[in-house]
Amino acid sequence: MENKKHNILIVAGEASGDGHAAKLVKAISEVSPETEFTFFGAAGSKMRSVGVEAVVKADELSIVGLPEIAKALPMFLKAFRDLKMAAVERKADAIVLVDFPDFNLKLAKTLKKMGFKVIYYISPQLWAWRKYRLRTIRDHVDLLITILPFEKDWYSKHGIGHVEYVGNPLAMEVHAERSKLEFCEKYDLDPDKPVISLLPGSRHKEIVRILPVLLKSAALMSKRDEEIQFIIASASPANAVDAVKFLSDCGELARSLPKKIIVVNNDTYNALNASDAAAVTSGTATLETGIIGTPMAIVYKTSTFNYKLLRPLISVEHFGLINLIAGERVAKELIQDDLTPQTLADELFRLLQADENKRVRAALAYVTDTLGHGGASKRAAEAIFKELQK
Repeated sequence: MENKKHNILIVAGEASGDGHAAKLVKAISEVSPETEFTFFGAAGSKMRSVGVEAVVKADELSIVGLPEIAKALPMFLKAFRDLKMAAVERKADAIVLVDFPDFNLKLAKTLKKMGFKVIYYISPQLWAWRKYRLRTIRDHVDLLITILPFEKDWYSKHGIGHVEYVGNPLAMEVHAERSKLEFCEKYDLDPDKPVISLLPGSRHKEIVRILPVLLKSAALMSKRDEEIQFIIASASPANAVDAVKFLSDCGELARSLPKKIIVVNNDTYNALNASDAAAVTSGTATLETGIIGTPMAIVYKTSTFNYKLLRPLISVEHFGLINLIAGERVAKELIQDDLTPQTLADELFRLLQADENKRVRAALAYVTDTLGHGGASKRAAEAIFKELQK
């Protein structure tokens, strides 16, 4: 007889994973209305808002950089123990791990050895680096659900067959809710003047390292064309606080900032839709920007120590997710030493040119068409439910 109740431990650790996991939880709850699902685990604000009980608050796990992670090791170890204990005490029917590979692959290995069914949603980017982790996927994950079109074939070539490609959950879920005119009216922007969005990342350390460069670039652009308007688009209230604080404490830079520069919180899609171009920190945001169709420069900067340590491990040609999917540079990448105020300003001015802007928008539309046309979260939920019945 079919089990009418399922306890599911679900673990995410970053803002993007929290969003994907929240959508997945809703979809799982809808896939079998007669089944009672209980979700608990490492949950961010979006997961908590759809009823996931936070054994661990995922917000606290979002740390970037090896030195920072090392300092937070006791916190990670406690989170690991708490999640393992919760799985045992609540007799989880399945473990659903969402992205966050440094933590989740270790959890997969431990819980699979304890006899739990392990499902991994949003494949670790093993095709980019750390291919040695393939063995963990092969031996300790029952079902791997991927969201990028090339991943299933890549895993198949490496001897892993328990993989489902469901399309990308962002494909039809990323869209603007306001027109450019409506957005500009709300934030007192002039729709007839150029608008550029600045996305400095979702982690505190990213904002600290990247936002100053973005603002210096904005200052350079403003000297050449003072009509350009800038939006700092933040992914969370905490990010907005970081951005506002930096603007108020940026010293000499404050005097050369553009006349019009605003911070918006949790309104990124509308900001991008209203923008003629954007500077976007490498990560999921490059894909979201591509789906919206805004020409972008992809940027990233970390500590010299982190970059020198990690760069030799990266085996892909492109950093930006939108470029990886395209298989070519549809967006210029300004990474580490290549990211300077001047190089970014030059690229953004290039993207503001009418012909180039139109060309890039067409290229982005072509690339994002390969991601499917909606329903990814639902298909992932159906695959998970099917796995639960085995």
